[in-house]
Amino acid sequence: MPQKIPLLLLPGLMCDADVWRRQIDSLADIADPIVPDFRGLDSLEAMARKSLAMAPERFAMTGHSMGGRVALEVYRLAPERVLRLALLDTGVHPATAEEPAKRQVYLDLAANQGMEGVAAAWMPPMVHPDRQADRELLEAIRRIITRTSVAEFEGQIRALLQRPDATPILARIQCPTLLLCGRADAWSPPEQHAAIARQISSATLVIIENAGHMITMEQPEAVSLALRAWLE
Repeated sequence: MPQKIPLLLLPGLMCDADVWRRQIDSLADIADPIVPDFRGLDSLEAMARKSLAMAPERFAMTGHSMGGRVALEVYRLAPERVLRLALLDTGVHPATAEEPAKRQVYLDLAANQGMEGVAAAWMPPMVHPDRQADRELLEAIRRIITRTSVAEFEGQIRALLQRPDATPILARIQCPTLLLCGRADAWSPPEQHAAIARQISSATLVIIENAGHMITMEQPEAVSLALRAWLE
């Protein structure tokens, strides 16, 4: 039997291993999953160093949203350890001048209404318009978000607002690289991923139809198929 490839699965803001649950199950025959928990950390570098500490010497790595930014930080710190890289619904730019105010809206919600209030406001723009009445999907996302404490959420927001410009890393990436994005992702749109792909010599771009930002949960089969092709 072929040896399974170690696969770091890096979750995004407020997320945990459950955001990868369907991929973990679908890829179990070819990959050994490793999912760091970033709650309690407040810098991308700290998240990257935790990921490296959990991983074997060589591994494949995929990151979603904030986790994609962590993945690029992992690559910056230890490129020789990364066999393959997949970046899902993410970006490389530093925080804009307008971003702190936008993030503060959610921090205020967390302070006043708790993480239930954050979940109620955050979820609708993150999924495809056709899924905004999908109670099963939204409840699954809500459960993940509300497992994060207000303090942990604040720490992750600090990490995102202090993030560096990751653009210089792209030209240095030498391993097979997959970029995945939901067609209707308004937060990290397809054209943003196309621009990233153009700067990585080994990159393949795949757009997932009928999905917004939360592609691993909105279209799990399509994401798993794309990841399988990348791993094999």
